[in-house]
Amino acid sequence: MYRPNFYESTCLRCSETVYQVDRVGPLKDFTFFHSGCFKCVHCGTKLTLKTYFNNQHKQDDKEVYCSSHVPKSGPGHLDQTSVGIRQALNAPRTNKFVNEQIRGTRSEIDGGLGSRQSTPNGYGNRDVSSPSQNDSDYKYGRFDASALHIAHALKQTEIQKAYNKAREKPIDFYLAREEQARLEMKHRKEEDDLYRKFARKREEEDRKIQSEFQDEWERELQRLTHKFEKELATSRRNRDEQNILTLRHEQQKEDLEKNMTLRRSKKKESITRKMLEHERFETAALVDRQSSEMLELISARRSEYMQSESIFLDDEFTEGAVPIEYPLNAPVPAPPAVSKFQIYTDPIEFEDVDRIAISVAQEDQKTFTDLVRQLVGRCTTDIEKARTIFRWITVKNLNAMHFDDDLRGDTPMGLLRGIKYGTESYHVLFKRLCSYAGLHCVVIKGYSKSAGYQPGVKFQDSRFRNSWNAVYVAGAWRFVQCNWGARHLVNAKEAPKQGRGKNDSLRYEYDDHYFLTDPREFIYEFYPLQEEWQLLKRPITLREFENLPFVRSLFFRYGLHFADEGYGAVVFTDDTGAATVRIAMPTDMQSCLIFHYNLKFYDSDEELSYDGVSLKRFVMQSVIGNIVAFRVHAPCSGAFLLDIFANAVTPQEYLTGEPMKFKSVCKFKICCEELQTVMVPLPDCASGEWGPTKATRLFGLIPITHQDPLIFAGRSLDLQFRMSRPLTDFMATLHKNGIEEKKLAKYVTHNTLDDIVTFIINFPEEGQYGLDIYTRELGASQHHHNNNSSTSTGEKHLLTHCCKYLINSSKRN
Repeated sequence: MYRPNFYESTCLRCSETVYQVDRVGPLKDFTFFHSGCFKCVHCGTKLTLKTYFNNQHKQDDKEVYCSSHVPKSGPGHLDQTSVGIRQALNAPRTNKFVNEQIRGTRSEIDGGLGSRQSTPNGYGNRDVSSPSQNDSDYKYGRFDASALHIAHALKQTEIQKAYNKAREKPIDFYLAREEQARLEMKHRKEEDDLYRKFARKREEEDRKIQSEFQDEWERELQRLTHKFEKELATSRRNRDEQNILTLRHEQQKEDLEKNMTLRRSKKKESITRKMLEHERFETAALVDRQSSEMLELISARRSEYMQSESIFLDDEFTEGAVPIEYPLNAPVPAPPAVSKFQIYTDPIEFEDVDRIAISVAQEDQKTFTDLVRQLVGRCTTDIEKARTIFRWITVKNLNAMHFDDDLRGDTPMGLLRGIKYGTESYHVLFKRLCSYAGLHCVVIKGYSKSAGYQPGVKFQDSRFRNSWNAVYVAGAWRFVQCNWGARHLVNAKEAPKQGRGKNDSLRYEYDDHYFLTDPREFIYEFYPLQEEWQLLKRPITLREFENLPFVRSLFFRYGLHFADEGYGAVVFTDDTGAATVRIAMPTDMQSCLIFHYNLKFYDSDEELSYDGVSLKRFVMQSVIGNIVAFRVHAPCSGAFLLDIFANAVTPQEYLTGEPMKFKSVCKFKICCEELQTVMVPLPDCASGEWGPTKATRLFGLIPITHQDPLIFAGRSLDLQFRMSRPLTDFMATLHKNGIEEKKLAKYVTHNTLDDIVTFIINFPEEGQYGLDIYTRELGASQHHHNNNSSTSTGEKHLLTHCCKYLINSSKRN
């Protein structure tokens, strides 16, 4: 029996059913359009999500307009700082009313692997409080589904952003290069003296260690020799026994030498580590003082210039308004008033300054003055200055640089000698460069969920200590993590060498998430030792930080958020071993996001199976609407690690069959304290998600009879789909634990009538089955035949996995 569902909403324009493959939306008040109906209501101009407008003056007007015919703002129009829109932007993104709008009705996926429901953490009374539970400031994402129309309206009708600052003249206008260079030379001399002090201290410690172990070696050698001579003298021995004693003595000397060499190396390593820590502290203190002096010089010259001339480029902006001046002294830490999204919506806005940073990074400079002037010489805002410094560091790839052994401070590479010697970090370098650009910047120390960290681990020692920056731009302190933002060259193993022409095919990858990161997103990975540098309205404790879900930057980049309240780093199963993690996708990502997962024992990297069965078969991944769910059923009591991956690809890229690179978006520790039910693995079907959503997304195959991944059937079952585009060569395979696939082949048939394809299954016995469905688009065979003659004789290899179902067959159903 055919029935409409979430995939088949109604088009606002023609009132006909609109399927997911031909759907635009949800838009204002959760409305949808056919792609062919998505036109200006006034003139009929074809629209896209980038060119459409909504009527911002009549809430009940759900139609779409082109830029020429959208109702214009009259006198007294509302901008983003107005009360109504600000309330909409700042409204708590409560999942209770947001996600129900997105996903509509949904039946829980639990059959076959266990039937009991559990909270996200298994037990409702566990103390797993986290910011996401208790404070609306900690919700993922910038807009929820109910505010998508507001997001488009703000962007497309160009309503003024909350942050709007006049552009300033570059530093060359008010501070002479020579004067800044003179101060740098003074600082360079101080730094040279400090590095000479470090070198003398290292040599002194090395001589001390050598002397100590040489004395100890002589004492121990004398003791062994005395013992050997005494043994020879106090007893009568034949020549063979003397030879044995001699060999033993030589072996003892050799063992002593090895032991002392090892001990000396360990002691030297320990002392060097302590010295390096002390050197880093002294270097940071020096850079801190020198940065303050550089900022004082820049601020003084800037103030002098402003007394005689205007420093602002936008004279019309300053009429009738007081321009925002950059503060002379570093402000106290406080939460930013506007989010990163309100400052810039797309990194493409920095295309010009990014290009400058990449160009400068391919050359060497002898002074920081020259370097920073090249970087910020054409920057007119504090954000652009911070951006080009951030991109220079991420492009320079300092970890992979090769330095000469003799690295003087007056050489081009001498600028980065602190990086080579390990006394200076990315964060100290970023602070130094910011001071040369006239920006307040601090280095923050704390904990991070970095490499090697797993959810549930406690921060009890210095293993996961880290540092990062906060820079004062856009009227507030904002986080920058250069080290985590740094990436690599694409299409090349190294940067272009000197003398080689620029290669336009090179693309520098980096992670934009770590530039001006919002505090409520940053706190999921970084915890400062000083509470005020959380920059949160409600700071959290270290215990709360440990309990936050372990998410990565890709989680935020894809706009993901958890569909349920109460998720912590550790998820507890119920007594059947069941626990579910549900992640919500933004509407515009549903058609391109592909998910994957891995399950393994928590304390082992190698144990990926239980009783010879892959642990992946104890997880059911499914997609319904905008929710991807991972239903875990632990096969035994203990702890497991669930790693969830994602990648954004087009259907065309997916259908090529090329291997896809998935990156981790979040991890959970799954704890099963008690197991009262024997778990059986899922049928051995093709990997990936369960349910028909994949068929709709990739092939335009609309489910008519069964929209959910789980089916309860009798001894026979008919599955029907409607083709929205031509498909051919359908194939279905049936799977059941304990039965060979070949023996089940005769129980599955299919037929096609017009655009309806029907699969008929007659189950040989009761139990749980998995059904894989394969197909390909019409013309795919010819296409592959033309490009690869070897495939013409084996057309089954051209079939692509379409979708799969989990079926419970019983006479009672």
